[in-house]
Order: sequence, then C-alpha cells, then structure tokens
Amino acid sequence: MTDAPATPSAPAADFLLLDGGCYFGQKADPAASDTKLLDLYDLPDYDLSPHLCLVVDPFADQELLYRERDRIEQFLNCGKVLLFSGHLFRPWIPGASMFVPKTIRHHGDYAVSVCEPAHPIFEGVLPDDMTFNKGVSGFFARGHHPLPPRAEALLTLPGGEPITYIDRHSTSGTIIVHSGNHLLGYGGSVNTSGRIRGQLMRWIREEAARLAERTAAL
Repeated sequence: MTDAPATPSAPAADFLLLDGGCYFGQKADPAASDTKLLDLYDLPDYDLSPHLCLVVDPFADQELLYRERDRIEQFLNCGKVLLFSGHLFRPWIPGASMFVPKTIRHHGDYAVSVCEPAHPIFEGVLPDDMTFNKGVSGFFARGHHPLPPRAEALLTLPGGEPITYIDRHSTSGTIIVHSGNHLLGYGGSVNTSGRIRGQLMRWIREEAARLAERTAAL
C-alpha cells in the first residue's frame, strides 16, 4: 500500500491584513485568496516573509506595532511593501513623522487635491469624490504626516499638506502612508473613489515585483 501523494499547499496571500479586533476595522473578503486576515496580537510569532504587503488599518494597536517595529523594518528591508492608513502616534514606521491635525475653519479646508500627474493609484478618481461622502467633507483626511526626505506626495490638503505619500528611501522596501480612512475600504464606492482599491492593489503587486527584481540583482 502506497501513501497518497501530498496535497500541494496553497500559495501565500499577497496581502496580510492585520485585524486589531475593532468593529470598524477593515475586514478581508473571505472569498479573496489574495488577502489573509491575521489577528494583530498573533503578529509577534507570525512569519511575515511569504507575503508581499503588510496592511495596517487606522484602528491597529500602535503600542504593539511599536514593540514589533524592528520586525516590520526587517520585512521592508527584504524588499516588501507596507500600507498604513490612519494617524501615526508611535514611531513604528521607518522615516515617518507623527500625525499633525489640520486646523479647520471652513469645510473647504478638507478639500483633497491630486498631485499631477495623477499617480496610478488615483488615476481617474475625482477629488470631490474623495473630499465628500454623502455631501459631508472630512471623512477622507483631517490632517497629515510630514514627508520623509525624497518621499513622493500623491494627494494634498489645501495648504499643501500631504495626505498620502510613498517612501522608497527610508528602507529597502516601499512604504505607503495615508492620513485618513483605510484606502482599501474604497472598493465599494459608487463614485470614482471606488477605483482606489483595485488600482492600489494592482500597483502594490507591480511595485513588489520591481522590488523583487532589484533584490535579486543585488
């Protein structure tokens, strides 16, 4: 009697989404094979290496992330991608500064501008569709994180404050910081902001492929 052939293991999900247990946190689609949901408190013992991108939403426990900052930096230095949406108040992201709230005197102070030429993540997305949600402004972003050296701003507030930036220089990987609601949560929007999720995930995969090629060439 011979043993049955081993069943090949499924490939690791490209995206690892940390779940902090908050009701309002972003949840992975259970039918999506490209995203794995991990309890944030399992992070200290979890092997990050199979994944392309670590995704952290606004409700994550930043005290825990601060304790795990060396592992996160090591992940990035292996040529990986970090996507953080929210307000940074602990220094766990390499090169990043703490969140600075915007002083608001008028609802127009929340207006979102797209840096030209539009980055592929925001291509075809109208600024007003990000600024307003059911006619109310302020949901998309209420402040900014100062840019690290040589970082690329993608979206700004009226004073030029960067809402979203890409940092390719603080580590050997790529860091995307967005000072507002979870960028991956915009996939179900009926207006042009619904383009963000798909375009962001596609761009991250392309960026991860570029990083892998560069790492292999070293």
